[in-house]
Amino acid sequence: MEIKAKGYLSPLSEEAKTSLWVYLKEWMCTTDAKRIGVLYLLFATFMALWGGLLSVIIRLELAQHGPDIITDASFYNALPGMHATAMIFFFIIPAFTGVANFVVPIQIGAPDMAFPKLNLAAFWILPPGALLTFAGFFMNSLPEFGWTAYPPLSNSVYTPIWGADFWVVGLILVGVSSTLGAVNFLATVFNMRCKGMKMFQLPLFTWAMTVTSFLILAATPVLTSALIMLTFERMFPGVFYFFNPAGGGDPILYQHLFWFYSHPAVYIMILPGFGMVSEVIQVFSRKHIFGYVLMVWSMIAIAVLGFLVWAHHMFATGIALNVRVGFMFLTMLIAVPTGIKIFSWLATIWGGSIKFDTPMLYATGFLAMFTIGGLSGVVVASVPVDIQLHDTYYVVAHIHYVLVAGSLMTAFAGVYFWFPKITGRFYNETLGKIHFWLTAIFINVTFFIQHWLGMKGMPRRYYDYDPAFEMANLISSVGSVVLFLAQFIFIANMLYSWRKGKVAEGNAWGDGFTLEWQITSPPDHHNFHHPPYWKPIIRQHVAADQPGGVWHRNGD
Repeated sequence: MEIKAKGYLSPLSEEAKTSLWVYLKEWMCTTDAKRIGVLYLLFATFMALWGGLLSVIIRLELAQHGPDIITDASFYNALPGMHATAMIFFFIIPAFTGVANFVVPIQIGAPDMAFPKLNLAAFWILPPGALLTFAGFFMNSLPEFGWTAYPPLSNSVYTPIWGADFWVVGLILVGVSSTLGAVNFLATVFNMRCKGMKMFQLPLFTWAMTVTSFLILAATPVLTSALIMLTFERMFPGVFYFFNPAGGGDPILYQHLFWFYSHPAVYIMILPGFGMVSEVIQVFSRKHIFGYVLMVWSMIAIAVLGFLVWAHHMFATGIALNVRVGFMFLTMLIAVPTGIKIFSWLATIWGGSIKFDTPMLYATGFLAMFTIGGLSGVVVASVPVDIQLHDTYYVVAHIHYVLVAGSLMTAFAGVYFWFPKITGRFYNETLGKIHFWLTAIFINVTFFIQHWLGMKGMPRRYYDYDPAFEMANLISSVGSVVLFLAQFIFIANMLYSWRKGKVAEGNAWGDGFTLEWQITSPPDHHNFHHPPYWKPIIRQHVAADQPGGVWHRNGD
C-alpha cells in the first residue's frame, strides 16, 4: 500500500510511504504542531459524540413524565455530570487547542511550537485522563455529584465509590495537560514571532489564544489544588478536613476554589471562538476588523473581569449581601467589553462585500444566538432573580446558549474556515450549509424553551418532573435528538472531502491576508521555505514563503 499525501501529511520516512502502521506510528509520536493539532481535533470529535450521546440519553428519559428508558434513578443522576465533564474538559477545550496548534505557529511565522515534545506530552495526557474520568461506566461505579463535585456529597461518606476517585484523578490530569499547553503557547507567541511582528500586529485568533493561555495558567492550579484536597479528604477521611466542618473545614471553601477556576473556564471556552469569528468575518466581509486595538483590549478586559465574578455562582449559599451586590455589579460589567466585540463584528460586516459560505454562516449565527446567551446571563446576574432561578432549567438554557450557540458554533466556523488549509481540499459547501441550518434551528428548538421551563420552576438534574412540563420537555428532547444526528452530516462531509474534495490553493478563500493563507495548502512540515518577516506596506501582498517576502496588515 502506497501512502500518497502532500505537505505535513506526507510520510517522513521511506518505510512509512509503503507501511500504514509505520505511518500511523509517525503520527502517534509526532512533534509537528500541525499533526498534533489534528490529533486533538480527532480526539475532541470522538469525545463530542460521547458527550452528545449522554445528553441524548438524558433528553430521551425526560421526553415523557415518569421513568422511561432509564429505570435506575442513580444512573440518571450520574449522567448530567458525565455529560458536562465530557463536553467541557474533553471536547470544547481540546478542540480549540487543536485548531490553535495548527494555526498559531503559522500565523506568527514560526516553524513549530516552542516545545514540540512538551506539546506531544500535553496531548497524550488527555486519553488516559478521559479513561480514568469515565472509568465508572466500566465499574458500575458512577459518581452522582455532578460536574461540580461539591462536598459533602462528594466526600467518602456520601460517595464511597472508586468511580469518584478515578473521576477526580482524571480531571487533575486534564489540568496538567492544559497547563503544559498554555506554557507552550505563551512561549511560542512571545519568543517565536517572525521578524518585525509586534504584539499589536498579531492576528486576533493568536491574541485570543494568548489571553486564554494566561487564563489557564492563572485558574487551573486553583482547581487542581481543590481536587487534590478533595482526593486527600476522600482517601484519609479521619486525617484531612479541608471541607469537613467536623474538623474545622468549610464546604464553601471548595465552592470558592471550584468557581475561581470554572467561571474563567467559560472564557477559556469562548475566547478562542471569539478569535476564530474575527478571522472568519474579516475574510468573508473582505474588510479588516473594525477597531482592532479595542478588540484586543476587550479580550483582556473580559479575562480580567472573569476572575472577579466567580461568586455569582454562589448567590444562594448565604454569602453577605454587600459581597453579592459587588459580584452582581462586576458580572454585569462584563457585558461592556463583550458588547464592544459584538458591535465591532457588526461594524466589520456593515458595508462589506459579504460571501455567505459555511464559515460565515456559522459566524453570523453565533452573533445572533450568543447574544441570547449574553442577555440571559445579565438576567441571572441580578441577585434577587438568581435566587429564584438558581438550579432551574433557566440556568441550563443560559449556559447552553453560551457554550453550544457560542463555543460550538465558533468551533464549526473555525474548522470549516481552516479545513482547506488543514487538508488541502475544500469541504462540500452544500452539506456544510445543510449542517449549519439543522444545527442552528435545533439548538433553538432544544434550548430556547428551557428558559420557560426554568421560569416555571422546573429544577435541573431531576429524574422526573411535574406532568405540566411534559410537552415542553418533549419539544426539547426532539430538538436534542435531531441536533445530535445532524452532526453526522459534518463528520461525513469532513471524511469524504478530505479524500475527494476539490483541491485548495494556498489562499483558499482568495481574501485571506494572514500568514497561513500565504503558504501552500496543506503546509509543509516546517511551514515555510524561508523565514517570513513583517513589513507594514499598504495594499501590497507578496508570498511570505519566498525570499524577501512581505506580510502585512492592510492599512497599518
